[in-house]
Amino acid sequence: MIGEGAAPPPGDLLVQAVEGMDRPLFVLDEEWRFAYVNPAGAAVLRRDVAGLTGRVVWEEFPDAAGSAFEDVLRQVRVTGAPGTAEALYAPLDSWFRADAFLTPAGLVVTYDDVTGRRRVEEEAAAAIAAREQAAAAAAAAAEAEAAGRHLVLLADVSEAMTASTDVDEAVARFAGLVVPLLADWCLVSVVDPDGTRRDVGRAHSDPSMVEAMHRYADLRVRTNRPTAPVPTALASGRPVVIPHLTDDDVVAMTADEASRAALAPLRVSAVATFPLLARGELFGAFTLVNGSERGPHTETELRTAEIASRRAALALDNARLAGAAQRMAQRLQRSLLSPPVQPDHLQLAVRYRSATRGVAIGGDWYDAFLQPDGDTVLVIGDVMGHDIEAAAAMGQVKTLVRGIAFDRLEEPAGVLRRVDHALVGLAVPAMATALVCRVEQDAADHGAGLRRLRWSSAGHPDPMMLLPDGTVQDLSAPVGPPLGIGWRGPRADGRVAVPEGATLLLFTDGLFERRGSSLDEGRDQVRTLLAAVAGLSLEALCDRLLTAMVGEGAEDDVAVLAVRAHPTSGERPAEVGPEVLPGGRT
Repeated sequence: MIGEGAAPPPGDLLVQAVEGMDRPLFVLDEEWRFAYVNPAGAAVLRRDVAGLTGRVVWEEFPDAAGSAFEDVLRQVRVTGAPGTAEALYAPLDSWFRADAFLTPAGLVVTYDDVTGRRRVEEEAAAAIAAREQAAAAAAAAAEAEAAGRHLVLLADVSEAMTASTDVDEAVARFAGLVVPLLADWCLVSVVDPDGTRRDVGRAHSDPSMVEAMHRYADLRVRTNRPTAPVPTALASGRPVVIPHLTDDDVVAMTADEASRAALAPLRVSAVATFPLLARGELFGAFTLVNGSERGPHTETELRTAEIASRRAALALDNARLAGAAQRMAQRLQRSLLSPPVQPDHLQLAVRYRSATRGVAIGGDWYDAFLQPDGDTVLVIGDVMGHDIEAAAAMGQVKTLVRGIAFDRLEEPAGVLRRVDHALVGLAVPAMATALVCRVEQDAADHGAGLRRLRWSSAGHPDPMMLLPDGTVQDLSAPVGPPLGIGWRGPRADGRVAVPEGATLLLFTDGLFERRGSSLDEGRDQVRTLLAAVAGLSLEALCDRLLTAMVGEGAEDDVAVLAVRAHPTSGERPAEVGPEVLPGGRT
């Protein structure tokens, strides 16, 4: 028996110490019953000490069974080594950390509610994950934006280079498009059909360096060694990429100090050259150059550049083919639509506009020539169609009209009748409208300052006459059917006096025929416009007429033949040009 004032036994001191601990603790016996629970431990578990003592832990806390806590407690009991577990206990919606160790008194478990710490850690982890996700999203967005810009560039290359049939213009556009997206600056070389290489396309992202770029580009073609990127790419047909340009590379590229000195201010760090190859033919090469700050070209830039090179080469090939077609059409046009005669005191002006884009000729035509008796024949016509086939048919019809009108000094109606029969008899595959006019003047008319116009129409729009006072007359006469059907019925002529200073206007229906408008409305517009430009010279009148009526895009082929009757007294006015007669006589 312990006397009064004596110190309590050591076991009691230990119990007192554990009872006063802030850290939760309990002891489990061999049958997993609570042998002891301190007050802090019972409070954390939201129970009381008496209610837990003697109870089986797995029965009181069934959700702990099968959890990490049971695993560690059983492991400690088997091995005797201390163990730790940390997990969520769902019924209490709390995270606990449990430390267990085996003693002779039982399995001692201390534990802490670490929910606050875990939530802080989870929030920190979530914040880090959110930042990483945002960074990844930003990187993906930047990559998608870059890919989008590259796709837009490729579309722009195709569109810009197919918008012109001029090779130099197309190449210049190409250089301007790829800078600065693919490189700091760019030079595009073109190889002409004779093998001559020209550096045509040039563009730099820094305006202050443009002059330096031009100085080097002016020297590059004649100073490039065979080992330079462009000659190498042209010889092999493959790209040449130099990601880090060295002094040795510069020496291998350039043949003289002048070109090296011109290159130095540009501070080149990387070069990539791509051949312009299409349908097995090399058209040139384009070179992407970066300065020291930009560094090597990226894989994406090189991949886009290679695709752009193929598109540019194909566009250049198409431009050359289109240019050749245009030149052929122009030669055909010059042969079929020859300049009109300029007889006596008559001034003639002609205009032609094709509706077929890229081809400068179609089925419309004009003609003016002298008959053996000195009269002037004016012809304007329209063969169905708007292409080269229509132009070829037109050439046959025009030749028949010219030959028959020159050989047979007949009235216009008789000419049209013979031409119609010839077309059918010769099986010419064409149908056409035509207007044949003859400007006549006998001695009496010459003295009176008059000329007379005789005309006949085969389905063609009536001509107009602009009088010196600004009045516009429609020259109407019976209209016969078009040529090419073998019409054997009558054809009629119209006749009218042409005073000095008057202007005759012959035209095809492409001048005034428009979708959505009636033919009468179109002719009224021509008539009004003609009256408004009465004071202009003949050439200016024709230009104004086409600009106002047709603009930049013709819906149909358009041909115009205008004749101004200048006074016969005195000399031919100097401002209208010299007299031009058959055989080159003036």
